[in-house]
Amino acid sequence: MAHVHIIGGGLAGLSAAVELAGSGVRVSIYEAGPACGGRARSYVDRHLGVRIDNGNHLLLSANEAAFRYLGLTGAHDTLTGPGTPTFPFVDLGSGGRWTLDLSRGRLPFWALSSRRRVPGMRLWEFAALKRLMDARGDTTVAECLAPGALSERLLEPFAISALNTLCEDASAALLGGVIRESLAKGGRACVPWFAREGLSESFVDPALAHLAVMKAEVHVNCRVSALEIAGGRALGFVAGGERVVLGPDDRVVVAVPPWVARTLLAGSVPGFTAPDAFEAIVNAHFRLEDAQRLSGSMARAGFAGVIGGMTEWVFVRGDVVSVTVSAANRYAEWDTDALEARIWHEVRAVLDPVLERPLPAAPGAARIVREKRATFAATPAQERLRPTARTALANLVLAGDWTATGLPCTIEGAIRSGVSAVRVLRADEMA
Repeated sequence: MAHVHIIGGGLAGLSAAVELAGSGVRVSIYEAGPACGGRARSYVDRHLGVRIDNGNHLLLSANEAAFRYLGLTGAHDTLTGPGTPTFPFVDLGSGGRWTLDLSRGRLPFWALSSRRRVPGMRLWEFAALKRLMDARGDTTVAECLAPGALSERLLEPFAISALNTLCEDASAALLGGVIRESLAKGGRACVPWFAREGLSESFVDPALAHLAVMKAEVHVNCRVSALEIAGGRALGFVAGGERVVLGPDDRVVVAVPPWVARTLLAGSVPGFTAPDAFEAIVNAHFRLEDAQRLSGSMARAGFAGVIGGMTEWVFVRGDVVSVTVSAANRYAEWDTDALEARIWHEVRAVLDPVLERPLPAAPGAARIVREKRATFAATPAQERLRPTARTALANLVLAGDWTATGLPCTIEGAIRSGVSAVRVLRADEMA
């Protein structure tokens, strides 16, 4: 490989670039937007007057590709978290509060303790985990669950959060893969981590600094509008209005969203497929008048899972409260004011009991962010459309959390896909 051209500067493209940088290969990234990072980035919101993340993301200690990437870019110490497999939960329906405190090892001793487990759960409900891990084909998550506290208070919210798809439609096999890499490995694999300052400060800025040292080229505001393909190879592409000609030893990594990949590749690359149905995520950000001290397990964790309402996760960072609402196609008809009022009402119910003083009846500065195509819909039908990194073209590979990573659309999946793309290029180079 003489020169690797990476189309797309999201986490998949950055991961591929970090993997290649310093290996003697010239690396160039072409990002259509004004900044790299894709959906996992931070920006200053003028209305709130603070820097916020595009969305809220939790890592688990089992996310080996993500932690390796952070290590390579020198950003390992930019994360924070409770340091233990601890997850506070609030049930808005019953008003119940509990903390899931997983055992460190594989054996689920936590399930035997009323202080550490999901309230009301029964041991026989664990059979649902095996059904999910054994699931194949068109089986949905809902078909593997059974009535009971474990499903209602843990597995259902976990599935919606991980897959961004309602359980009635979501792929059980895909969730089973997530469980095998997390819950099935015990608490050591489930310690939660998140960016201390912001997603850009953890996943984007350190990577760009590393790539600059390694002499990689990063072009922003440089959209790739067309690929020239003939004879089973990519011959060139148009980037920022200028044609780039590929040499015989050059390679291309297409690391763009699936709808962009379809525009560039469908009809030109034999056998190319990509997901074509998507789910939304709603993120809500509220600026408080001043920072307040949390108490209890939420003070240690910095976040809480929420069931029984629209809100699913609440994160508190200083004077900013951020909320995630997954599988949000169901709320597409809600206007912004209605979403803001409903979410703020639920935030007050979650936070007031653990704050020094109650929150006001109406929020101050607020921002509702709708990501209409946040992820592909994690259904069995869409799962079958996910392509591998290798394509029918000899010098072009794919990367992105929508490719066949074995995981849903996550930071771990995006980073893993970039590494997989580079491994295919290196394997072809050795062949």
